[in-house]
Amino acid sequence: MRTHRCDGGDAGALRRLIRLRFLKADGTLDREVDAPAGSILLHVAQNADQPLEGTCGGQMSCSTCHVIVASDDFARLPRPSDEEDYLLDFAADVTPTSRLACQIVLTEEVGALTVRMPE
Repeated sequence: MRTHRCDGGDAGALRRLIRLRFLKADGTLDREVDAPAGSILLHVAQNADQPLEGTCGGQMSCSTCHVIVASDDFARLPRPSDEEDYLLDFAADVTPTSRLACQIVLTEEVGALTVRMPE
């Protein structure tokens, strides 16, 4: 298990690293990164130079951080809220596994996650 030390080296603050695979719109691998559990997918994606705008700054008032989650990974995520479902109605290229990256918290239960950028 990969871990990340937080809070100045306190051994009690070790957090598991979550492996993220970012796919281009055509499905080819763009980049793999590791992020500490508890991170927000939108922030990790932006730091990894992914083309997610996140216009609202993660406040869930737009759909510019729309991603398509791999079907194998989608079931491990908590269900989207009604508000997230509503905002996805305004996104382009929505699929049954579409989510807003600002609403995905990377947890140990989620484990590794693969997301594709919409066209």
